Amino acid sequence: MTSTAHKNTSILDPIETASIDELRHTQLQRMRWSLMHAYTNVPFYRKAFDEAGVHPKELETLEDLARFPFTLKNDLRDNYPFNMFAVPMRDIVRIHASSGTTGKPTVVGYTQQDIDTWADVVARSLRAAGAHAGDLVHVAYGYGLFTGGLGAHYGAERLGCTVIPMSGGQTEKQVQLIRDFNPDVIMVTPSYMLNIADEMERQGLDPHELKLRLGIFGAEPWTGTMRTELEQRLGIDAMDIYGLSEVMGPGVGMECIDSKDGPTIWEDHFYPEIIDPNTGEVMPDGEYGELVFTSLSKEALPIIRYRTRDLTRLLPGTARPMRRIDKITGRSDDMLIIRGVNVFPTQIEEQILRIPELAPHYEIIVSRNGNLDQMEIKVELKPNAVGIDAEPRVIKELTHHIKSYIGISTRINVGAPGSLPRSEGKAKHVNDLRKQ
Repeated sequence: MTSTAHKNTSILDPIETASIDELRHTQLQRMRWSLMHAYTNVPFYRKAFDEAGVHPKELETLEDLARFPFTLKNDLRDNYPFNMFAVPMRDIVRIHASSGTTGKPTVVGYTQQDIDTWADVVARSLRAAGAHAGDLVHVAYGYGLFTGGLGAHYGAERLGCTVIPMSGGQTEKQVQLIRDFNPDVIMVTPSYMLNIADEMERQGLDPHELKLRLGIFGAEPWTGTMRTELEQRLGIDAMDIYGLSEVMGPGVGMECIDSKDGPTIWEDHFYPEIIDPNTGEVMPDGEYGELVFTSLSKEALPIIRYRTRDLTRLLPGTARPMRRIDKITGRSDDMLIIRGVNVFPTQIEEQILRIPELAPHYEIIVSRNGNLDQMEIKVELKPNAVGIDAEPRVIKELTHHIKSYIGISTRINVGAPGSLPRSEGKAKHVNDLRKQ
């Protein structure tokens, strides 16, 4: 895609209105290039393809991709720091990396063309979400090695917006700048937006009186119930942006404001598959499984059949011809097995948000007593719900919901407003003491 200084906010990229046949033709040509680029320039991929008995020249249809091996997060860690790069270091203009909290970080590199492509797809995402050139965009994603801040920043500038590069943290200052600068759009994790909303209330600021009309939330799974909470509390449209560092960063997919029915994947750059997480078999569209991506245009770090661990399904396009993903129900590596029942944190969140007296902050603590798993859920009351009978009523209701809808018994601990820790980035909702 040709890079431009600014994107006309009213004109879609040609591929956004292309026919399915045109889109599939573009994907096939780019996939052939990407597979050959990886095979020729990355020893890991040459070895993996050779061991699987496949060669890029054998890709005749998009379905042939299923013959090629997967890439795992551990493959990137095993080749730390730069052995997955397909271009010389002199052509790398930027490096990002994951936090590495569970081992070596995964390192991603970008050529200048990669940076331009990234800015283009984030600009496309912002436009699809309802942002316009001239909007003031408050970026509260973290800057630095995390891809969120700079990815959002460059895309908003590419669209022609004015960017406030606030980054995460300093919540009082976040609210002060939102009050003083009065942005149109905020880009942040949904859990940190809740923290900002709490601080607005503490400062006596009514978000409905602000100019803020659009929240672009990503970097962690969040539910439809959370969308309703954010929209009603802040008086905004809450839109879901999807991405991950290994594939590009934010902007791999974006919900469209005119449909609000799950992120559209920008399939001209990122080819999606859904697989059975246990067998690796490709699942038909509409079936739930694990999301897998192959990059179609990345130069520095081509990624082939990368297993994201995100659990969702592919759905037909609506606002765009490209396919959508359903809301991420969770990650296969976030799934808790409690007494034989599969439990995702988002399922717990859904039940908490059903109860009007409870704030959308929570912590799940899993422990083991002998051979028996135990789960405790810490929640907190909203300030206007504090009353003599609120706590026992909430405990009874939440215990019933979780038992009825998820199938496990839990212990509920209800705290005072503000008693749970707040996130300044991605929320950590689970403390699994069984792993210690």
